[in-house]
Amino acid sequence: MRKLALPDDVLLKVEKPGRYTGNEINSVMKSKDEVDIRFAFAFPDTYEVGMSNLGVQILYDMFNSFEGVWCERVYSPWIDLDKIMREKNIPLFACESQDPVKCFDFLGISLQYEMCYTNVLQILDLSGIPLYAKYRSEDDPIVIGGGSCAYNPEPLASFFDLFYIGEGEISYKELFETYREAKKAGLSRMEFLKKAANIDGIYAPAFYEPEYNEDGTLKAFGPVTEDVPATVRKVIVSDFKNAPYPKKPVIPYVQAVMDRMVLEIQRGCIRGCRFCQAGYIYRPLRERSLDEMKEMVRELIYNTGYDEISLNSLSSSDYEKLPELLDYLIGICNEKGINISLPSLRIDAFSLDVMNKIQDVKKSSLTFAPEAGSQRMRDVINKNLSEESILGGALEAFKGGWNKVKLYFMLGLPGETDEDVKEISHLCQKIAETYYEIPKEERNGKVAITASTSFFVPKPFTAFQWAPMNKEDEFLEKARMLKNEIRSEVNQRSMSYRYHDAEVSVLEGVFARGDRKLDKLIEAAYRNGALFDSWTDTFNSDAWKKAFEETGIDPYFYTARERSEDELFPWDFIDIGVTKKFLLKEWKKSQEAVTTMNCREGCSGCGARCFGGGICFAPES
Repeated sequence: MRKLALPDDVLLKVEKPGRYTGNEINSVMKSKDEVDIRFAFAFPDTYEVGMSNLGVQILYDMFNSFEGVWCERVYSPWIDLDKIMREKNIPLFACESQDPVKCFDFLGISLQYEMCYTNVLQILDLSGIPLYAKYRSEDDPIVIGGGSCAYNPEPLASFFDLFYIGEGEISYKELFETYREAKKAGLSRMEFLKKAANIDGIYAPAFYEPEYNEDGTLKAFGPVTEDVPATVRKVIVSDFKNAPYPKKPVIPYVQAVMDRMVLEIQRGCIRGCRFCQAGYIYRPLRERSLDEMKEMVRELIYNTGYDEISLNSLSSSDYEKLPELLDYLIGICNEKGINISLPSLRIDAFSLDVMNKIQDVKKSSLTFAPEAGSQRMRDVINKNLSEESILGGALEAFKGGWNKVKLYFMLGLPGETDEDVKEISHLCQKIAETYYEIPKEERNGKVAITASTSFFVPKPFTAFQWAPMNKEDEFLEKARMLKNEIRSEVNQRSMSYRYHDAEVSVLEGVFARGDRKLDKLIEAAYRNGALFDSWTDTFNSDAWKKAFEETGIDPYFYTARERSEDELFPWDFIDIGVTKKFLLKEWKKSQEAVTTMNCREGCSGCGARCFGGGICFAPES
């Protein structure tokens, strides 16, 4: 019987002790004597959030299919347990074996959003691993980061031994084999890291160095030794139809944020929205085969017991075999009482027809993301969504029985005017008016329109990576303006409005386009008490303000400053296929509100064809 890392008296004192006990259904247990590589896979947030991450589930399943490898899971301890672990000197441990993380060969950390960076330091600190890679000994785990934030690894570069750039299914097997060979040959930590740096998609920060201009911008960046590559190219799954996928995912004891079966139907996106990092870094679009997914659905239902299945992709309605897949799902799911969830739909007739097929008589709310209120701004961001199609889609939805619509927008987009902000309110008003075009006897109660706005954050590898970002007061003034405009509308009682935290958005912007000089800022904020920064209840504004004062770093250097066309970015050494030349072309087109066709309408020459696979190389029909 396993001995738990936390004694009973500690478990009784913490919220949701099931976060830390492990032993869930489908979790993998192996004998330590039968493995030669132990990998602790950490998610720097709560158990409930981490257990909802599909990427972690995919790699956990894949790693444990490798002979001689045992992958275990680690999550950030919540505030209550964090305090107790420090008081009682309890080291951070893995869920499966309950062994300390420090005794593993690798510590992998999933980097999904910038506001988890202080939690990265928490994981290292509680594990007893030196925060800075340069101070680690031969006995410390190799710390490797991956995920969407790894596409600009520089703000965290000092804390990691390696970064994995791209999709995890490709290079880990080679990395593990290289580690085995290095151990067998008695190589040092640094010798192994140098070998790892020559594996496709692997970046070892210790062998690269930035040089800065007097104004703080990057002057040069490159390797300090000749035997590592100057450019790190992302790795992707070209043969997506045969990519590994967990058919027996771990079932959490504590209800996860996304507590359901997840079926990834495709990876990548054809749309080219200019603000969307995922739409560029995961190019080209690759789809799973219909037959493969039918088999996966059957196995997921048998192995999980969930009563809901969600189709996962950046734009579900772009999956070419969606009608056929839905017909199959409706048949098998109705028989077993399983609900079907279809996020990431566009507001068009096809999507609404799809929703009508899967929704029961009691309609839940519809969620769409026009992103901008005015047609000009939708053209600026290349949303390729007209007001006519939005209103037409809303009318069809209302006729179909829906009366609640959630709409997501962004404030602070490049080139936005006050009138563009007010147009968000006007669009919501028009949607509400559309509802009342339906005869009263056919309406389903009162209409409810909820508008939510996030604040625009320019991300690396997007057309807007050159764009300036609003300051907190500018964001808040726009939110106030929109709130007042909604209050003045005729149907304002039918509309509600929410907006994101401006200070958190600016911090996200600092780290999104940050460089290696930010390591001291992250450490200072962590030492000041910053933790779980993406959680409203735990965000510590004072800790960050103090950290900026202590380090002398100006946040607006990274956010409010517009970049020149020839500026060298901290992430320019990474090759994602989509070229900087193409992104710059899109940036210029955005300033003229000129749109670009989607990938199925025609190739726009972004550069992603270089990877092969996907629709870039699909045979013409």
